[in-house]
Amino acid sequence: MPEPVLLSSKPMTAAQVVDVVRGHAHVGLAEAVEKNLAATRQHIEDLADATSPTYGVSTGFGALATRHIPVESRTALQRSLIRSHAAGAGPAVETEVVRALMLLRLRTLASGYTGVRPQTAQTLAALLNADITPVVHEYGSLGCSGDLAPLAAVALALMGEGEVFHAGERKPAADALNAAGITPVVLAEKEGLALTNGTDGMLGMLLLAAADLHRLLDVADLTAAMSVEALLGTDRAFAADLQALRPHPGQATSAARMFAALQGSKIVESHRGPDCNRVQDAYSLRCAPQVHGAARDTLTHAELVGERELWSAVDNPVVLADGRVESNGNFHGAPVAYVLDFLAVPVADVASIAERRTDRMLDQARSHGLPPFLAYDPGVDSGHMIAQYTQAAVVSELKRLAVPASVDSIPSSAMQEDHVSMGWSAARKLRKAVDGLTTVLAVELLTAARALDFRAPLQPSPVTGRVRDLLRTKVEGPGPDRHLAPEIAAAEELVRSGAVLAAAELEA
Repeated sequence: MPEPVLLSSKPMTAAQVVDVVRGHAHVGLAEAVEKNLAATRQHIEDLADATSPTYGVSTGFGALATRHIPVESRTALQRSLIRSHAAGAGPAVETEVVRALMLLRLRTLASGYTGVRPQTAQTLAALLNADITPVVHEYGSLGCSGDLAPLAAVALALMGEGEVFHAGERKPAADALNAAGITPVVLAEKEGLALTNGTDGMLGMLLLAAADLHRLLDVADLTAAMSVEALLGTDRAFAADLQALRPHPGQATSAARMFAALQGSKIVESHRGPDCNRVQDAYSLRCAPQVHGAARDTLTHAELVGERELWSAVDNPVVLADGRVESNGNFHGAPVAYVLDFLAVPVADVASIAERRTDRMLDQARSHGLPPFLAYDPGVDSGHMIAQYTQAAVVSELKRLAVPASVDSIPSSAMQEDHVSMGWSAARKLRKAVDGLTTVLAVELLTAARALDFRAPLQPSPVTGRVRDLLRTKVEGPGPDRHLAPEIAAAEELVRSGAVLAAAELEA
């Protein structure tokens, strides 16, 4: 179990988000945070008693912001806001996405800029710690004014309404809260807005995708090295002095990893001499560090945006230290939406170059002595022919997913919200893209490992040999009558879990 995460005045880190979301680390509020929440809440209480209206405290919302709401109707106003905004549709999104949504909204509540009561933040933390996950639907966020419908579904559960996942079951929120000993919240002034005006869903998906892509890009370097080895390519193009001529940091990292993975390979050594008539390798082999490295540098930029968002307090209106409650546009998701879209481009391209390497290993005319389709008995056995079809189908889908969502604003709320980011949609398609890249790399891993087997008696490098041996604990080596679908699934799990990287023992 990861270390507990105590929300304080310090920014939360991406690693802490992953620890809570995936590792189920316990979440708490520092004592100073609770005192600050109480002090900020007093500003809201004072404004609630004032005769002049304040948006979100004593008025309606969105296009109804000019309507003053009497004191006796304000609890009903908050309840109505959440019920009406919890209007999502489609399948339930993944539990880890909802946990990220909850945690990041709690982080903003704890900042003291939203005006919620301490007990409201404490209850949200209690839901996380009790592993109660509200049912959040696929559609309902335009990525502006916050991830409204998804966050409203979370707020609905805080009120003891709606449905949640708990103890492996989908059940009424009231039952789950009662079982966990959690008292539902009766929302007070401003709290409905504070619970829904955030870009937390799209940010959560960005941080999770970034964690996954670090692993996948490391795997891509490894599978590319295995393909270079299997195709009798050279490691010379990956030398540090050549990479230094174009000093992109990601490129240097990928080239160094590929070069290290190939050291000690008897296969590579077998064609270093003057008898080799190869002048240079195909682009999909020789240029892998340039493509993978550009993806790494894109990821670095996306993580910088995520880090800045983790420093931010996204709400509207915000409660400032001097008691002012000010409307603002910080809830617009453009900064996050752009990098979510940006990341989908290198994901598609890293998958595309991997598919080209796979295809080359299957083509007798280009594979330098490998059997057609890596078949044990060509004609009787189709080898990896259709595994490459699967790869190609996924790559084609990834190219479609690389089309940006953030350029497709759709006005809403009677033209009050006349430009939106579509960041939630960008995040949803990036998650699909990450899954697709996992599949593409798994097929390359399987194919390269099988090709290395056909290079016997020449032995692969110690690094690639360990990876091949790990794979052989899950799938068969070359032979007839193989069932490839379960082998692809097994390889996907080795990629997803990081077991491939652990076997390689390469520095990240």
